[in-house]
Amino acid sequence: MKDDANNQNNFGNNATIEIVNSDWKSEAGPIKVFLNDKTVSEIMVNRWDKIFIERNGKIVEAEHHFTNAEALMRLVRALAVAVGKELNRRFPYIDARLPDGSRLNLVVPPVSLEGPSITIRKASDSVLSYQDLINRGSIDGKAVFFLNRAVYAKQNIVISGGTGSGKTTLLNVLSSFIADHERVVTLEDTAELKLSVKNIVRMETKPAAGSEPAITMENLLKNALRMRPDRIVVGECRGSEAMDMLMAMNTGHEGSLTTVHANSAHDALRRLESMVLRSGIEAPLAMIQMDIANTIHFIVQVDRAFDGKRQVMEILEVYGRDKDAYLTREIFKFETGKGLVSTGAVPRFVTENRDENLNLKPEIFEPEKKVRLT
Repeated sequence: MKDDANNQNNFGNNATIEIVNSDWKSEAGPIKVFLNDKTVSEIMVNRWDKIFIERNGKIVEAEHHFTNAEALMRLVRALAVAVGKELNRRFPYIDARLPDGSRLNLVVPPVSLEGPSITIRKASDSVLSYQDLINRGSIDGKAVFFLNRAVYAKQNIVISGGTGSGKTTLLNVLSSFIADHERVVTLEDTAELKLSVKNIVRMETKPAAGSEPAITMENLLKNALRMRPDRIVVGECRGSEAMDMLMAMNTGHEGSLTTVHANSAHDALRRLESMVLRSGIEAPLAMIQMDIANTIHFIVQVDRAFDGKRQVMEILEVYGRDKDAYLTREIFKFETGKGLVSTGAVPRFVTENRDENLNLKPEIFEPEKKVRLT
């Protein structure tokens, strides 16, 4: 308990973490081996003697731990310096990107009750392709072909799911279907997208620092509209920027992509409603719901199973709204023993298509119809 008491006292009201050695990996101790292990995707230090890792999609407790709380404290200090951010009782948490692209979250007292906590989501050395997802059983080849054609047809797509369900991975895959001549602007809180796009501008939010104001997602989105984008990709839509995003999709930036945290495709629609309402817009809920229904074309729901496997569970089309509910239909759904299968429903953009290059015929959606990707 002595180590924990000292750990708490190291965070004064205004004391900023300082360290002479800025090479944080030299202080990594028991987690250093996991930093170099490609089978480990996430490292979670709950306290100095409790470390968990995610390996091959499964979370397990590590055998080793820090020698004491002060050893963990030294690593926390080094990480704060590495990302150039203030960490103390006044600013007790950090969400940042490490130099190698890994995503870092630090939490210290008084927010963290048992001393500092570290979460590192490691950056992947390579971007998974659609074939990788098919080989892992995350998605069916016919669904990939459909999503490819939906991106070509500039359908607005929302990828929904829980934390660690593979939303960002799928977003990267969908971006690979964007034509080379299109200009894409990406907006993220912490940059982790690796889009396969040639004409791309990447932007990231910035927290307030001293006299410098914060740069919010809403700020970035408004600026992006002046950058002549063909498409806008929002890494994660989580707040008042949802209203601006919907407006962008409706004013010449069709084919935009984003992700949201939601437990189901229908829940994603409700989440979008609440985010728009938080923007402070003075509009009836019915009008907001109608805007969402007329703007979002498809929601792709992804989940992570108990065994750690990421799976596309549903592709839902949104094609309008009546006075009581959104008008939706499942285009693909997950069936136990069969995987992701088409339901036979044909999306509206296919039936109304006048582009001979779309190459997406209604009979493809028949459940028994197979598609061979080339």
